[in-house]
Amino acid sequence: SPRSTEAATKYFLTQAAASAMILFSSLINAWQVGTWDIVNMTSPPAYILLTMALAMKLGLAPMHFWLPEVLQGVTLFTALVISTWQKLAPLTLICLTVNNLSTPILIILGLLSAIVGGWGGLNQTQTRKIIAYSSIAHLGWMISISSIMINMMILNLLIYLILTTGLFCFLILAQSKTIQDTMMTWTLSPILTSTMMILLLSLGGLPPL
Repeated sequence: SPRSTEAATKYFLTQAAASAMILFSSLINAWQVGTWDIVNMTSPPAYILLTMALAMKLGLAPMHFWLPEVLQGVTLFTALVISTWQKLAPLTLICLTVNNLSTPILIILGLLSAIVGGWGGLNQTQTRKIIAYSSIAHLGWMISISSIMINMMILNLLIYLILTTGLFCFLILAQSKTIQDTMMTWTLSPILTSTMMILLLSLGGLPPL
């Protein structure tokens, strides 16, 4: 459909631009330091460019504009893959290079993402857009803690992946694309709806979850 084609084009252009920025940062580092090893990146322009590229790949604010539009235009299963599996490679790069990345930039990006993700999901009725903004907020908290305690970021990522996968599986089973569809699933399966409520509360981090 035209909507899915538009989403695929946006995703491709964004990821291609971010990958080009990663290669460009490696080129700058190799030019100034003499090595292609990005794990020991010492050039400030190179690691700032790498941070921006990884933020664009993940969908962190202010480079987040593509993520809600792409998730809204694809199928629920594709949205599940983009929200979970596609986050692993950029976060792995962040884990490898976190000692060389700028901590203030990571914290600013993380806090900005948490604010944008929290506010952006308030006036949405499409479940995929709500999950997209939730993803932006959760990734913001992960990036904020990454330079301080990497083990906490990995734990947060694992919990996020499990909860988001369960939530998308519910949406796929119930074929619900809007909040109104979700409210009608109680007649379809009360147990499934109760499970979704627990997943949402857990994703929000409410006690005792």
